[in-house]
Amino acid sequence: MAKHLTERREEFQRALRSWYHQHARKLPWRESPSLYKTVVSEFMLQQTQVKTVLPYFARWLAALPDFATLAAAPEATVLKLWEGLGYYSRVRNLHRLAREIAARAAPPTTSREWQELPGVGPYTAAAITSISFAAPAACVDGNVVRILARLTADATAYRDAATAAKAFAPLAHALLPPQGSGDHNQAMMELGATVCFRHNPLCLTCPVRPFCRAQTSGQPEDFPQLAARAMERRRVTRLWCARPDALLCHRTPASARRLANLHELPSTDQIGLAEEKSQRGPLLAQKRRGITRFQITESIHHLPVSALPRKLPPDLFWVEWDQLAVITFSGPHRRWVEELLVKHGCLKEGLPPPAQQRGVE
Repeated sequence: MAKHLTERREEFQRALRSWYHQHARKLPWRESPSLYKTVVSEFMLQQTQVKTVLPYFARWLAALPDFATLAAAPEATVLKLWEGLGYYSRVRNLHRLAREIAARAAPPTTSREWQELPGVGPYTAAAITSISFAAPAACVDGNVVRILARLTADATAYRDAATAAKAFAPLAHALLPPQGSGDHNQAMMELGATVCFRHNPLCLTCPVRPFCRAQTSGQPEDFPQLAARAMERRRVTRLWCARPDALLCHRTPASARRLANLHELPSTDQIGLAEEKSQRGPLLAQKRRGITRFQITESIHHLPVSALPRKLPPDLFWVEWDQLAVITFSGPHRRWVEELLVKHGCLKEGLPPPAQQRGVE
């Protein structure tokens, strides 16, 4: 099925390369590129869109410009700079990786060696080594899978994205040019991000349209065939409990596997209250978000200080209002706190909002 591609690989490579050199987005990690910029950008871009990453990348580079500075930085500083990007295991692995790189006489140069470092899988290793060392390693992520599935009109039903990536890896490697592997990989990723969209792909302007079998069928969105991910619904009740001088927050223990040392509005379980009792307070907001395979609805209720247990669990802390900007919140919790303070200024005094202002968001 891929024979038409491999037999015309040089034509395909030229068409892709020419388009990339003319149309590649101006991204900060591509301007005056360095190994450090490439590593940081690849970690940030895991499961995160470019437009979201851009301000974080600029702020990060200004504060932590190289591996040595990052290696020496305290964890609190690193987490604060990452706050809001989510998937915090990424930044912890990046911090550990910087310490390992800083301790070496020279960084590794092969994909295999990079995969031995914290948080570096096959895709990230291929991206780093092809871009920084011209290593002959092909990147195969969701964008590349989508492109290759459409180029070949591969109707195979894959269990998940990882299975599809493994299946398409040989073809991705076969299409890799002997020189310029970094530009080729970036061009494939750029094509998937700006032209070969999951929905409504821009087939008429695609530089590799002559090689694509899916567009001739008129149904490019039929490829790739990936099994739908089963989503699990969860509900969480959060509590807003405030004194005139501070807000009650939960801090995840340092020993936790996820969200270690990060702050959130406390849940009923974390405070030790029964669900029905905590929901007697006015509903301030209701938020929905998706995390991996979970669809989570989080309801935020006002809880007066008088309703708290006599003794608070050890992971609950009163955070003074002027210290909220200093601590690191997980996920969207900072945004929720700021939104509620703007909407209901009386919450800062520990008072519930007037009944007419309550509602679901």
